[in-house]
Amino acid sequence: MPPLQVPSPVPVLSPVLVSVLKNGVEATMVAIIKKNRRSRYFCESPVFADFHNALRNFGTDDDGGIPDNALLETYRTTIPLTTYDSYEPFAAKFLAENCHEDDVRDMFSPGLPHHIAVTSSTSSPKPKLYCKYQHQGSMRHAFGDGRNTFWTFSLHYRQLVEVQNRDGDIVSTISAGIGSSGALRMRSRLEVEDDHLNIKLAGDWATSPIAVGFIRDYRTFMLTHTLFALANSKIETITIIFTTSIVDMIRYMEEEWDTLIASIETGELPPWEGIQHVREYLQPHFPPRPERAAQLRAIGKATDQPGWLVEIWPMLKTTISISSGVFSVAIPKLRFYLGPDVQLRSLGFITSEAYVGTVYDPSDLNLFKATPQDIIEYLDVDKEENASNIVPPWLVEAGKHYEIVCTTRDGLWRFRLGDVVEIAGFDPTDGTPIMRYSERRKRVCCGELTEQRITAAILAVQDTLARIVEFTAIIDGRSGIPALGYLIEVHGELHPEAAEAPMKLHKELCRLNEEFDPQRMQIPTIRVLEPGTFAEYRKWKIEMSNSGAGQAKVPVLMWDDAAREWMLARVRTELSVDSNGGVVQG
Repeated sequence: MPPLQVPSPVPVLSPVLVSVLKNGVEATMVAIIKKNRRSRYFCESPVFADFHNALRNFGTDDDGGIPDNALLETYRTTIPLTTYDSYEPFAAKFLAENCHEDDVRDMFSPGLPHHIAVTSSTSSPKPKLYCKYQHQGSMRHAFGDGRNTFWTFSLHYRQLVEVQNRDGDIVSTISAGIGSSGALRMRSRLEVEDDHLNIKLAGDWATSPIAVGFIRDYRTFMLTHTLFALANSKIETITIIFTTSIVDMIRYMEEEWDTLIASIETGELPPWEGIQHVREYLQPHFPPRPERAAQLRAIGKATDQPGWLVEIWPMLKTTISISSGVFSVAIPKLRFYLGPDVQLRSLGFITSEAYVGTVYDPSDLNLFKATPQDIIEYLDVDKEENASNIVPPWLVEAGKHYEIVCTTRDGLWRFRLGDVVEIAGFDPTDGTPIMRYSERRKRVCCGELTEQRITAAILAVQDTLARIVEFTAIIDGRSGIPALGYLIEVHGELHPEAAEAPMKLHKELCRLNEEFDPQRMQIPTIRVLEPGTFAEYRKWKIEMSNSGAGQAKVPVLMWDDAAREWMLARVRTELSVDSNGGVVQG
């Protein structure tokens, strides 16, 4: 059956589409305002005082007494741009030593949250907390479903918040941890109070039983999911949150190939670190499969051959992961192992704060349709950063760049995500904006360099350097004058002309940044890391932060001192230019 044809985005909205889009967005906006305007955060935070003062002029506090158009106009003219600074004091109440229901009920939305999404602190000094509530009619994320799906789901949480009533009884237990874990629990009704029962279940959405989701050690977590997937020759879909983690999976599978096959043959689980507490729950779901083991031995560990994963899983059709932005760097290596016929699909435009957009065209890894369930507005990046420069969805222009601003059912109000998108056009069926992720808004280095430019520059010199598997960057101040220092992991060996890469990289950075003064920063340095460094970094980071396997993100520019030192201890060779302009490799 041929894939469905997705209509190309239209560059300009017709009057009819403007009306359709505007009516739909405004109906959602009114519903969110009425739902959340009595929340503790919205009523008590001083940033919303102008909204409440304006409504008092209507002489009633009853939603029914205020026309919808008045609510919309008041929202547009009085709600400012907000950040985590106003949200944090209210979210922090959930982490009080004694969390009382009277203190947290209706905090951001009616009732109590289902779970709390804790960020990975990739781009901030400490994790942020975002309360997530259960809503009727929520869209399901396109993770893939069924026992022939290889999905590395996690059920890990950092801590449990026990909400007490006035009598001291626990009225709700709320998990705080990785957002995807909480979303899975909410979707599948796997409440934390029932984990003593949940851990015994086979699960019906993936080839792994539920107990694998309780493994915390990153390497063992990935390997155990892989073990159950290898035992199934009929895998059709691989779902792993980030493309870089799929590359980790392949590396781990290669390293443990013989152990994995022997385990499938005998039905005995390997003695991996961190598996002991779930072994008794996994074993009943893992019978001996000698025929499958023989198939895998015949295929062999052919990691140097294109399409190895299709040899292992002949029915594999699709991989689903977040592949835009910095995660796109892993696509070439992933494509090598998948061959030409397996479709790479995006998971969507997902952040800890909000679900921004669904996949628009499955064949395009960076094309998203704005969600209709929350309000996505657009802050013009070429104008001053204030609410007067917010553009509604029906007035954005194709080809222009905007920062995403969201108002959500979970209680965010004109919240700045910091993510910049380019408008690719509009859905011709309902007018919804279609967008491409561009970059983080903030300039991260030397006044002018953005994450997008730092990424584009290193990828542009791969022909000289080597195929890059993954990278991060630091500020290298060893010479007394700051330089951008790239830490990279490569596929195979460096090219013979790799020593020329730093100079070419410097020229590329200057080309990408017309306003960049090359005298302000020295020629970049390039340090090549040991193979597998980024996979081990994710394992280390998860252990250090007590986070889940889906939060092991590597920043484009690494500021954390401990993380930098950890990376620098694993340098294999360095490429740089000395003070006289000579090439140095060592």
